[in-house]
Amino acid sequence: QPINEVSPPLPVHLADALRDIPVAHLSDNLQRLSGICGLQRLHRTAKLVGTALTVKTRPGDNLLIYKALMMASPGHVLVVDGAGDLTNAIVGELLMLYARERGCVGFVIDGAARDSGAFLQADFPCYARGISHRGPYKTGPGAINVPISVCGQVVQPGDVLVDDEDGIVSFPATAAEDL
Repeated sequence: QPINEVSPPLPVHLADALRDIPVAHLSDNLQRLSGICGLQRLHRTAKLVGTALTVKTRPGDNLLIYKALMMASPGHVLVVDGAGDLTNAIVGELLMLYARERGCVGFVIDGAARDSGAFLQADFPCYARGISHRGPYKTGPGAINVPISVCGQVVQPGDVLVDDEDGIVSFPATAAEDL
């Protein structure tokens, strides 16, 4: 189970600047090639701007998600490759509450979530491929801070993710200043 160091979060001044730019404009400036499509938005209107803390996990298993959140710092967004499986939810209200305590700014999950009403009420940024009431397994295996795929988009550890009502873009942190 590779567990790699966490990338530092994006500087606050860059996160604040990106927060004011519509995702469609960012997408246009990324040649319309970089973005995550196909996930459901579970929150209301909160804007997600954060640095990717990536997890690759076996479908329906969240053991490494807990470990990743222990490594999170304020400004990180948990980005999980759960193989698009919708059988068992891999995040829910308890993980959301723990993530908020750690300063995590949101979830992008290529898999299922549950407790969708809690994400809506808290307006905690969460995108998931779908919803399932079934809980997760906690047996592994998995990896932390490795390149992953979310709906066909490769997300590298440390990439920046920005969302709005139109969707999510991701790009290397080195591109943030130019964008």
